[in-house]
Amino acid sequence: MNFILDNLMLLSVAVTSGGLLLWPAIKGATASGLTPEAAVQLINREKAVVIDVSEPEEFAKGRIGASKNVPFGQVEDKLPGVVKNKTLPVILVCPTGARANRLLAAVKKLGYERAQTLAGGLNAWKAANLPLIKDDAKKA
Repeated sequence: MNFILDNLMLLSVAVTSGGLLLWPAIKGATASGLTPEAAVQLINREKAVVIDVSEPEEFAKGRIGASKNVPFGQVEDKLPGVVKNKTLPVILVCPTGARANRLLAAVKKLGYERAQTLAGGLNAWKAANLPLIKDDAKKA
């Protein structure tokens, strides 16, 4: 007991630093959507289909490899034609993740029960130093 009382300041610093080290893990557990790393694993292991709900101009500026562009306002009409197999995982993406999150419930209602979003959108993808494909302006 004397050890604890004699080293109270040292113990409080240790507990505080431990809490600060755990904070990102705790915060990440409450965030909705996949991390970029988890999305890559889902794409590689389970052939997940990436649906970018950005507008065509945004899509041309940067997109994830084999993603398919289905603009936000057209998802409910066009998604069944783009992703015919409803058992495949679907990853919804947009620049920030906000539009993708708004569409998630509607996509699941269409029968894509394994649909998820990319937390942080393309911004998180870029921050993780993962590649983006950009359309060449000269082709247009």
